[in-house]
Amino acid sequence: MANNYDLSGLTAVVTGGAQGIGEAVAARLLASGANVASWDAQADRNTETMARLSAEGETLALSCDISSWDSVEAARTETEARFGKIDVVVNSAGIAGPNATVEDYDNAAWEKIIAINLTGTYNVNKSVISGMKARNFGRIVNIASIAGKEGNPNACAYSASKAGVIGFTKSLGKELAGHDIAVNCVTPAAARTPIFDQMTEEHIGYMLSKIPRNRFLEVDEAAAMIVWLACAENSFTTGGVFDLSGGRATY
Repeated sequence: MANNYDLSGLTAVVTGGAQGIGEAVAARLLASGANVASWDAQADRNTETMARLSAEGETLALSCDISSWDSVEAARTETEARFGKIDVVVNSAGIAGPNATVEDYDNAAWEKIIAINLTGTYNVNKSVISGMKARNFGRIVNIASIAGKEGNPNACAYSASKAGVIGFTKSLGKELAGHDIAVNCVTPAAARTPIFDQMTEEHIGYMLSKIPRNRFLEVDEAAAMIVWLACAENSFTTGGVFDLSGGRATY
C-alpha cells in the first residue's frame, strides 16, 4: 500500500511529464492533492497524458523545450497565471542519445544532450527560484542517473550531463539552505521507458547486468521516492543524492 502525502494547495511542475518517470510522478502528485503542470516538448502526447490524468486533479499541459530559457520562462509565466505559484519542481525531462565511443561520438549529439539534460536543469531550476524564495517554500527534485555517478561506457554525453546534474543540485542546495527550499536529486538505474528506444540492445543488456536486483527500476518505485522528496515533510535534507540503482551504487 502506497504512503500518502498531503500536497493539497500546492502546485507542482513536472518536466517530461508526458511519459515514463515523469508521468508516474505526475500521477502520484495528483493523487496526493497537488495541481500539476507538465512541461514537455512532445506537445500532443503531453496533452493526451494530462487530459487522462485530469480525472485525479487539476492539470495543465504546456509545450516546453527546457534547453531554451525563453521557452522555460514562457511555461513558468503560464503556469503561474493558471495556478498562482509554483511550489514543487520535478525536473524529469531528458534524453539518452546514441551509444558510441568518445572517439566516434557525434558532436551534434553531444551538444544536444548537454543542452537538454544539463542546461535544461539549470534553466528550469533558475526560473522558479525567485518565487520560492519570496514565499520561503519550495521543493526541487532533479532526475540525475547512476550513469552520473559511475559513467557508462559508450554513453559519454549522457554520463557527463547527469554528473553535471548531481554537481548542480549540490551547489543550488547549499545556496538555498537558508530558506525552506529543498533541492535534491535522485540517481535511477535504468527503467524500461521510451528512452530505451534511443539505446542499443547491447547497452540495455550492459545496464541490466550491473544491477544487483537483476531487474530494471519500475517507474512507480521512482515516483514513491521523488514525491516524498517533494513534500513538506522533507524539511531538512537538501543538496542530497538519493540512490535508486537497485544496489549498483550505494554512495
